[in-house]
Amino acid sequence: MTVYVRSLETAVPETKLIQSEARDVFAAQPGLSRLGSRLVNTCFDGAAIETRFTAVQELTNTSRAEEPQFYDQETGLLLNPSTKVRNDIFAREATKLFVEASRAALQAAPEVDLLDITHLVTVSCTGFFNPGPDYKVVRELGLNPAVQRYHLGFMGCYAAFPALRAAKLFCEADPNAVVLVVCAELCSLHVRTSNDPDTIMGSALFADGAAAAVVTARPGMADTALMKLDHFETVLTPVGEDSMAWNIGDNGFEMVLGNYVPHIIDDHIVGALQPLLAREPELVPLPYTAIPHWAIHPGGRSILDKVQSRLGLSDTQLIPARETLRNYGNMSSATVLFVLKHILEQPLREGPAAEERICSMAFGPGLTVETGLFTKIRQATGGAPGWEGSAAEDALGQLQSRTPAEAPVA
Repeated sequence: MTVYVRSLETAVPETKLIQSEARDVFAAQPGLSRLGSRLVNTCFDGAAIETRFTAVQELTNTSRAEEPQFYDQETGLLLNPSTKVRNDIFAREATKLFVEASRAALQAAPEVDLLDITHLVTVSCTGFFNPGPDYKVVRELGLNPAVQRYHLGFMGCYAAFPALRAAKLFCEADPNAVVLVVCAELCSLHVRTSNDPDTIMGSALFADGAAAAVVTARPGMADTALMKLDHFETVLTPVGEDSMAWNIGDNGFEMVLGNYVPHIIDDHIVGALQPLLAREPELVPLPYTAIPHWAIHPGGRSILDKVQSRLGLSDTQLIPARETLRNYGNMSSATVLFVLKHILEQPLREGPAAEERICSMAFGPGLTVETGLFTKIRQATGGAPGWEGSAAEDALGQLQSRTPAEAPVA
């Protein structure tokens, strides 16, 4: 049975962070040591990020709060609210993103009625509340109150893959199922000033965003669908359990992002891909570049560099991941869906009836490597221009000219 992604849409908060401005604020904090100050400048400048989005309006210089909780513009100080304060904002602001992304995905599939949705899978690792986002989406959009609801919480950056895999299983079990998958993350809620390298890197990388997909195997869907969900695999690397983690502290969630993570991925990425590609033996002897599209979760610039080098991928194949990182930062579970949307918006290179393979992967605590093999069958409407020929060269040249020196981690 073929399971399709009918639509894939994204959403971000209205407030945009300029990376250089955020760097200057973090670098000016009075509690930084000399080493901490150097790390702030190196991590922010080396992250290959220009803009990010945040649900915390007061983190910018254009918004003033009467009682600031995160950033006091008058003193220039970053504040350190409690986990409860941060989580209360998550409950309010994440709901908006869950609903906005869901509504966009459903509007992009006009033949799907709201009452057609049989299953809802929501994903987030940056906050908790109950009744949760699954409940809020049902109520806000007017879905059938009997829809089957599932929430995947606190899994981290790879969680879009278990969500899509669950959607595929639901559709294979019930050919009439229509599954709405929604990831929304407010990573910026947990930023803070610190001399700790992991905390500094997290403040330089992470951002807010959401993405939603409509997944189904209903007959006739091939005429309008964007992509087939072919195979998924999960691999745990033999090392790295202590190198990437996500813990709850008294003043927000605390990131562990060791500088050895890119090296672990470099050592184990080939082995992590083997079970996935073995699903289609004809792919095993081919070079990785034979798969035209690579939707890699941009956990950071160094991770993308290691994956590209180890797999021998071309610069053009990394454009969707690098452009997502540059324009949006790392939005945890939602990010790889932004990369997939970028790929789906490119024209099919071999004509309107052609199909193109996509290999996708994301990395998270454990160290966990989630992989997926998909087939692009249609260009998403309203997308970006294609990357063929001179267009690809121009975009790549602009990207390389804007990329700063490499950061020490991520």
